[in-house]
Amino acid sequence: MNLQTLFQDFNPRLEGEAYIHYKSMLISLALHLILLMFELLVCDKLESSRHLWILVFIPLIFISIVSIAVCIWAVKHDRSFELELFCAVNVLQFIFLALRLDKFIAWSWEVVFVPLWIVMCLSLVGVLYTIIFAAILLRTPEVNAQQRRSSFHSALGYTFLVIPILIFQVLLANKLDDDIRMSYTAVVSPLFVSFITLILMSFSAKGGNKWWFGMRKDFCSFILGACPLLQEYANIAYHSERRTNGVELEQQMEKNEKQLKKADLMKPVLPIISIEMPD
Repeated sequence: MNLQTLFQDFNPRLEGEAYIHYKSMLISLALHLILLMFELLVCDKLESSRHLWILVFIPLIFISIVSIAVCIWAVKHDRSFELELFCAVNVLQFIFLALRLDKFIAWSWEVVFVPLWIVMCLSLVGVLYTIIFAAILLRTPEVNAQQRRSSFHSALGYTFLVIPILIFQVLLANKLDDDIRMSYTAVVSPLFVSFITLILMSFSAKGGNKWWFGMRKDFCSFILGACPLLQEYANIAYHSERRTNGVELEQQMEKNEKQLKKADLMKPVLPIISIEMPD
C-alpha cells in the first residue's frame, strides 16, 4: 500500500486555513515545551541551588526573543498571540530579575521592575483610550446597540485586567523591599481578579484551533459527529415565543387590515390621460 495514498487525507496543506491552524499548533507546542523546561529548572534551583538564576531564565529569554517573530506571524494570519506578546515585551524584565536574584546588581525592587512599569503605563493609556471610545459610542445615536455593547464590555474587561495587575505590582515591590507588612496572600489577591477577568474575556476571543487533539473541525460539530444520539435529539433550535389565543389573533388581523387601508388611502392618485390615435 502506498503511504502517500494512505495519508493524503491528513495533509494540512490541502485544507487552506487548516494549514495555518496546524502551524499555529506547532508553534504553541514548542513554546509550551520551552516553558516546561523553565519550570523544571526553577524547581531544581529551589530544591538544590546548584544553578545560577541567569541559567534558569535562559529558556524564558529565548522564548521572549522568538516571540517577536511569532507575534508578527500571528498578526499576518489573524491568530491570537497573548502569551507571545507578554513574553516579547518583558524580555528586559526577565534579564533584570535573573541578575537581581543572583545578586549581580543591588538595585531596589522598584528599580528592577522599571521595564514592567513602562509596560503598565502603556497599558493604562490603552485602557483610558478604550474607556473614552466606549463613552463616545454610548453617546452616538448612529451606532447600533451591538457595537455599543461590545465597546463597553471591552473597556470594562481591560479595566478589570490592568488595574489589579498594577495594584499587585505596587504591593509586590513594596513587600520585597520590606516597606509594608502584608502577607503574600494579600499581596497576590488583586492578581486573582485579573485571572478571573482573563477567563471571562477568553469566551469572546478569536476562534479556537481546529487542530487541537486531532479534531480538525469545530468542537460542537465534532461532538455531534461522535455521538449520533446527540445529533438526533440534541441538535434542535428552540425559540421562546408566546402563544396567542383566538381573540388576540383577530385583533392583530384587524389592525393589519386597517394599516393596509390607510396605506392605500395615502397613495397618490394620478389623472387618467387618454391619448387619441390618429386615423
